[in-house]
Amino acid sequence: MSAATTRSRTARTPVPDRLCAEAVDLARAAAEEAAAPGVVGEHVDVVPEGDRVVTHYFECRDPAYRGWRWAVTVARASRAKNVTLDETVLLPGGDALLAPEWVPWSERLRPGDMGPGDLLPTEADDLRLEPGYSGDDEPPPNSPVSGELADLVESEDAELTTRPEPPRRGSIAAVADELGMRRARVLSRYGLHVAADRWDEGFGAKTPMAQAAPATCVSCAFLVPLAGSLKQAFGVCANEFGPADGHVVSLSYGCGGHSEAAVMPKPPKPAPHALDTMQVDEYPLRPARDSGSVPVEPDEPSEDLGHS
Repeated sequence: MSAATTRSRTARTPVPDRLCAEAVDLARAAAEEAAAPGVVGEHVDVVPEGDRVVTHYFECRDPAYRGWRWAVTVARASRAKNVTLDETVLLPGGDALLAPEWVPWSERLRPGDMGPGDLLPTEADDLRLEPGYSGDDEPPPNSPVSGELADLVESEDAELTTRPEPPRRGSIAAVADELGMRRARVLSRYGLHVAADRWDEGFGAKTPMAQAAPATCVSCAFLVPLAGSLKQAFGVCANEFGPADGHVVSLSYGCGGHSEAAVMPKPPKPAPHALDTMQVDEYPLRPARDSGSVPVEPDEPSEDLGHS
């Protein structure tokens, strides 16, 4: 017998057992027992799983499981005539509606998801952090937390049950605490770059607001510079009317609330009055005698009125 003949016999498709393939009623009864009434549909396929083992597939009519199929596996012992039930299960088909792939909580978390009382543990090998000080007497990775709390961090539902113990006198942690350097870990260079990219994406030079701004934040009086290496590229906006108030902004960012974008003009000074209305002007009814005009004789009294 050649090797090709051996491989062809080994890889041949098994022929479904006749008695197992005919046990459609047995398979349907098992599926209806496991499912809700009216959910099991038509018989769609029979697939041989091995010698005297086949699986019957039935349509699932449940609207929540579109494209799924009830799979009932039956088997028959050697030289036996009775077909027995193996298992019943609901399996997805080729066009089944499936739930999204499960993602760990650390990858599902998004900014703004944390609420009061939530605890977000950081991994020991977090690339965003690096040791703030070194010391062999501290638990790895140079963290002030106890070893018991470090084990809780590995679980998804970690809870902070006890406060970290104070550092021992004479240890590096105690010296760091006295010098004001009690941070066991600080931002690494990678952590700084990640934060800078995130801030620049939200309030950077490429945003539509910055493209339409009259000037950048580097010359704005409302910019509060940051400390450390980030002060060379970022600051905090302190303009209550600006769109980035209270946010970290890039020095190349800008908005219409720039302190030097426009200067409010002074109110115009009113023009002086043409006529002085604060005083009473006297207008004589008769011209003065030295004015050179012809005097007007007063009217003589009328005789009819009896005047002398």
